[in-house]
Amino acid sequence: MRKNFGPKTWIYPMPVLIIGTYDENGNPDAMNAAWGGTYDSNKIVISLSAGHKTTKNIALKKAFTVAFADVKNTVASDYVGIVSANDVPDKLKKAGFSVTKSEFVDAPIINEYPMTIECKLEKINEDGCVVGEIVNVSVDENVLGDNGNPDIKKVCPIIFDSVGAGYYAIGDKVGNAFKDGAKLK
Repeated sequence: MRKNFGPKTWIYPMPVLIIGTYDENGNPDAMNAAWGGTYDSNKIVISLSAGHKTTKNIALKKAFTVAFADVKNTVASDYVGIVSANDVPDKLKKAGFSVTKSEFVDAPIINEYPMTIECKLEKINEDGCVVGEIVNVSVDENVLGDNGNPDIKKVCPIIFDSVGAGYYAIGDKVGNAFKDGAKLK
């Protein structure tokens, strides 16, 4: 038996994305944005409203970064999502974050996150969705696996449960993409 809930935004689970930008004075900002993902093979989309300082910064600088919130920084990641830079201009400092300017775009890399996507703005849609072209992915060498690629267990990204409003760590590997389904051919 099933229970119907009607229309809900329950994409389950959601990534916890931290969007990094610079404002008109070069001050770094970040916000927690759970509504985002891949848009194409080399693009990312983030659903933001016009009232966010981050949205204004992206339109101004034509660039942004997207870091994956991790277990180690769960509290600070939540903080940058519940406090607006419109009200608290130094929220990154209060969160305990430090930044390095990206080599590829005019946006900050938050040093405490091990993996960051660097994007140049492609467009802001009428509905507020920001589409960026991925120009680089910066990964701390400490989270690389034996194969030289990011190791998900070392990155320790968190996910957002939009139903229960909780953050969760990612669990064990349960299958092999593009391989296990071949057993049913």
